[in-house]
Amino acid sequence: MILCDTNIFIELYKNNTTVVAIVEAIGQNHVAVSDVTRAELFVGALNKRELQILRKDVNKLTIFPIQVEISVTAISLLEKYCLSHGLDFHDALIAATAIYHNIELYTINIKDFIFIPEIKLYNP
Repeated sequence: MILCDTNIFIELYKNNTTVVAIVEAIGQNHVAVSDVTRAELFVGALNKRELQILRKDVNKLTIFPIQVEISVTAISLLEKYCLSHGLDFHDALIAATAIYHNIELYTINIKDFIFIPEIKLYNP
């Protein structure tokens, strides 16, 4: 299972051929998203039609809800890295989700997570 960051889906919808090929290689059954990513995608929808498409697509994937342990880990990450590395709340929750489920995170913005020693970044 690979947890995909929000930017991966943005690139998929832009038809970035590199990202499309990587996600296809991972396989739909092995792609997971955090509730944070799902929410970010929904907020970015331009209209109801786009929101329906996003909902339909995302619901085909494994979705990891925000659990208490994930929230606690995210707050801990923020305490450690928000000032020194600019870690924001959404990225902390996504990182905490990957850490909690012990899975790799696929992201384009490696700089947003590389400083977190507990996280495993997917390197296709």
